[in-house]
Amino acid sequence: MPYPAGHSVEIRGKIVQSARRLFNRHGFDNVSVDQIMSGAGLTRGGFYNYFQSKSDLYTEVLGCFFTDPEWKNCWEGVEVDLSSADVGQQVVRAYLSRQHFEDVENSCPMVALPSDVTRSSDSAKCAFENVFSAMVSILERSMARESSIEGRSGRRDRASAVAALCIGGMVVARAMGNRTSADQLRDGCLTVALELGGWQEVASGKT
Repeated sequence: MPYPAGHSVEIRGKIVQSARRLFNRHGFDNVSVDQIMSGAGLTRGGFYNYFQSKSDLYTEVLGCFFTDPEWKNCWEGVEVDLSSADVGQQVVRAYLSRQHFEDVENSCPMVALPSDVTRSSDSAKCAFENVFSAMVSILERSMARESSIEGRSGRRDRASAVAALCIGGMVVARAMGNRTSADQLRDGCLTVALELGGWQEVASGKT
């Protein structure tokens, strides 16, 4: 009996989501194909029908956040509308939110996996760069209009700095053992990132 239409896409999606959760929690090297398939409710035998290797899957996991038009925000209490004119501010607030800090398994892969990427293949590095560039583009398009002394390249530079501040701020905050210090760092990064983006209604309602 043939599988229904869309079955392969659904199964592939389950594998990607399982890998994303496990890679975020344990790192690339500490997760096996068996664990990934078990997390997806599948057996190992079907893995190679969808991916050539764990590294091949890793590349897709890296590219499933800002570059996936089907992505839906999964952090409860955090709203991000990628079609909104105000998406830049939404992304910054979401990225540095308490919810993102606490939800390690559903993290953006750029927060959880950068050290793995540096040791991985060129394809994984390319995937990481593509996701970062997509984040920068989203931030740039909703930034305040550039000043007379700042051209488009200057606004792109600011967007890149905001993206790096969000990612790096979350990486460092997660590495801290003191929760109060981690929260203060997130709040500080949030304030500076919103100021750089020209989104000035900053200080209240930090999470």
